[in-house]
Amino acid sequence: NPNSNKNTMVRRDMLRAASAAVLAASSFPLHWTAAAEKKKQKVLYFTRSAGFEHDVVKLKNGKPSFTDRILTELGKRHGFDVICTKDGRVFDGDLDQYDAIAFYTSGVLTKPNKAKTPPMSAEGKNKLLRAIAAGIGFIVAIGNYKILCGEFSFLPSKGPRDQNQAKVDPYIAMLGGEFIVHGAQQEAIIRTASPNFPGVKQFGKVQKLKEEWYTLKNFAKDLHVILIEDNEGMKGDCYQRPPFPVTWARMHKKGRVFYTSFGHRNDIWTNPLVQGIITGGLAWAMGNVKVDVTSNIDKATPKAGQLKYRQG
Repeated sequence: NPNSNKNTMVRRDMLRAASAAVLAASSFPLHWTAAAEKKKQKVLYFTRSAGFEHDVVKLKNGKPSFTDRILTELGKRHGFDVICTKDGRVFDGDLDQYDAIAFYTSGVLTKPNKAKTPPMSAEGKNKLLRAIAAGIGFIVAIGNYKILCGEFSFLPSKGPRDQNQAKVDPYIAMLGGEFIVHGAQQEAIIRTASPNFPGVKQFGKVQKLKEEWYTLKNFAKDLHVILIEDNEGMKGDCYQRPPFPVTWARMHKKGRVFYTSFGHRNDIWTNPLVQGIITGGLAWAMGNVKVDVTSNIDKATPKAGQLKYRQG
């Protein structure tokens, strides 16, 4: 049975990759690379939700959210500070003090929300985009409706979902991809496309993880794809499509932009392999490590823009 043989090979590959990843993680916990300068680096972690707020970023009884605690602990482990906030007015201030800005947000961030956390001003949004273009690292890793929803943080473009639009919000253009929809949480096969990117070697060639997976469109042509979602065996109309990028890096003028759709579940945040991807993305975004992020989307996911799913 060809299908049976194929499934056996996939399982065998995953077992081998998992074993290799455990060995790698024991020697190089998160593939973190510190800055050459001795100055302590600082990351701004912004988690305002103007739409649905994921449980991992909720403040409970006045205590920091689950992701606040995890990211702060990663910072302590590797020697960088993490400033956590839901106050959009932070972008009206001095952004040059940060080495990277991380988003786990949702909805239109310049609009009011139910929690009455101050929104980002229109000028604050422009300041953010200018700061990234000037060289500040940006990581929308870490959840999304997310800094995993980063790509849903300003209104998606309208129109058929099986084609790219000529115009998208400047934030989405900077990010390199646009949220469409997600299906039910389920396992997905994630494959490596860029083995030399920090954190990827211990992740392994292939992993099967349970998450809330996004289906995306409007991929920038210059994406350096790091991880691929291959959709094999996934349930839901939105996943009946060719493999597409799930984690990537790209240059936005002088700024380094890193995106991953990991981050919706507590067990994803505590997974050392995923922590390695997030920490590796931060190290690259902050300029601590040099990696070739030449566009590979046409080779890694040549049919990524082919969708069958349509709105409505």
